[in-house]
Amino acid sequence: MKTQVVCVVALLTLVLFSDRTAWALQGDQPLPNVLWLSTEDIGPQLACYGDTTAKTPHLDALAAKGMTYDVAWSNYPVCAPARTTIISGMYAGTLGGGNMRSLAKLPDDIKMFPQYLREAGYYCTNKSKEDYNLVKPDGVWDKSNRKADWRKRKPGQPFFAVINFGGTHESKIRKPRHKAIVDPASVTLPPYWPDVPEVRQDWAQYYDNLMAMDKWIADELTKLEESGEADNTIVVFFGDHGSGMPRHKRFAGDSGMRVPFVIHVPQKLRAGFAPRDYSPGGRSQQLVGFIDLAPSMLSIAGMEAPDYMQGHAFLGRKQVAAGEQPEYLFGFRERMDERPDLSYSVRDKQFVYVRNFMPHLPTGQRVQYEMITPTTQKWLEMFEAGELNEVQSTYWQPRAGEELYDLTADPHETKNLASDPQYQATLKRFRGVLSEHTLKIRDMGFVHEGRLQAITVEADQTRRAFALNQNGYPLENILDVANLVGQQQKNPDGNLAGVAKSVEAAEAKNPIVRYWAAMGVLNGGKQAVVQHGDLLKQWLDDKAPEVALTAAEALIKFDNDAVTVAKAKQVVINYCDLKNSNSYYALTAVNIVDRHWQVFEQDMPTILAISTKDPTIERGGGYIARLFKSFKTRMKQ
Repeated sequence: MKTQVVCVVALLTLVLFSDRTAWALQGDQPLPNVLWLSTEDIGPQLACYGDTTAKTPHLDALAAKGMTYDVAWSNYPVCAPARTTIISGMYAGTLGGGNMRSLAKLPDDIKMFPQYLREAGYYCTNKSKEDYNLVKPDGVWDKSNRKADWRKRKPGQPFFAVINFGGTHESKIRKPRHKAIVDPASVTLPPYWPDVPEVRQDWAQYYDNLMAMDKWIADELTKLEESGEADNTIVVFFGDHGSGMPRHKRFAGDSGMRVPFVIHVPQKLRAGFAPRDYSPGGRSQQLVGFIDLAPSMLSIAGMEAPDYMQGHAFLGRKQVAAGEQPEYLFGFRERMDERPDLSYSVRDKQFVYVRNFMPHLPTGQRVQYEMITPTTQKWLEMFEAGELNEVQSTYWQPRAGEELYDLTADPHETKNLASDPQYQATLKRFRGVLSEHTLKIRDMGFVHEGRLQAITVEADQTRRAFALNQNGYPLENILDVANLVGQQQKNPDGNLAGVAKSVEAAEAKNPIVRYWAAMGVLNGGKQAVVQHGDLLKQWLDDKAPEVALTAAEALIKFDNDAVTVAKAKQVVINYCDLKNSNSYYALTAVNIVDRHWQVFEQDMPTILAISTKDPTIERGGGYIARLFKSFKTRMKQ
């Protein structure tokens, strides 16, 4: 009887071994499994990063046997563009997908990276959040839904599985009827928030959610152990951007981009697949970003990343050499829900640089979804009542064109060093790095979203094809003009040098160049608007809606002539109507109305009539409808 049992066990072992080697990589080692445990809206407020407020023993254990990355960036501070970057291996903005909930079409020669893994033999599952700003092609996943389960693969088939936890999402911070665990009185608040009960409650509830996440991690790792595949599986844990609190999520600086990132490579796989600096229980100082995930997963499968991917493989068989590891991480903030914006950021191991290309807008743009959080409501209420100190008020005020923070001395990014004489060499270095990178990847953030929409719908071409067209998108010229915004310095005669150079671009044939020339005058302030009033009046009739709208806002904000302001207002009102523009130009116009409410208040019956007559706005749940509804509420107050 014993002999029969031994024979059966031996046969089963041979079958299982044969199944694994059937999927072998070049015949020398079976392809490893990869399990991603991704969670939403969390920063590095975890014990493995030194914050022991939340008790997370299972994540701590994973970090103790794996490796923790001290500096990992999501590249975008909100979910959809961050996940777009992950799935494509390209910065979302280079595909025209940097704006929240945009929907760009992929060129035919670009795939989402799980497609390559499936071709290599992987069973690919996603449970279950996608949230891409891209039109998803066929064949990306074997299964992508709430029932997706890597255990349903063929016997011995390697798997790549993404399992997402939504219990830490921004919406869960404000979840009612929550059973508290962490005492709000015990939490330590960053200095940019006011120390009031509402903020303490939200921050404590965030920590409570982290502990719920830890139980989820335990459940998923238990399933892996019970399957017998733990020793064959590389586990990757990360958050999808900073915490769901204001000035974390949606912020272009380190607190919006930095995420926890832990990798565990089982001992039997380390020789062939672990990062070069891998040390169980260790910490890596290598800079990694979401842009690096796709090439790294292909590297595990023994594949070179296609040329269009813009990151670096940091593990697997094709990882970059130690001397080729990136020195910088790059971040992007474009439109957040109903609020258009444009800020880029760069960080190295010590500094973070933020370039605000629309500094007339505050970081806290009153995004409706963000405003539901009690912290955000109370923070704004106290700002409007004049109850905040200088650091706490910054979020709600127009921004500096450039921000530079020493994260070693100032981890909360509260002391802007951009104007400090001692840091001008550092500032200049980051300016150059950002410009060089922008030109290299040919990012489309400088194209107004209304124009991007027209490119996709009217010209029937992909946005990426447009970005690569040097004639239609002369990025070097555009960047020369856009870089002047927020960098205006007064000449000895009192003229703003940046504005003067912007005006030189006023007659450019390319509307994108003219748009940024107009933005330069707007951000030059009253002096620039008065000095170049005739040019702005000319721009009111520009065929490019983004140029006309930017000129109109400048005149509305700074011109005292009633006739001129009336004409500028009419330009804005006309573009509020979808019959005269596409939805993104209309969204810009409606935002101008919102920012200059007192100027437009007497025109509100006319403006609201636009929404009443247009069923797309009146019944729709889109961003324009959201702002029109807020107008109606304000009119009743």
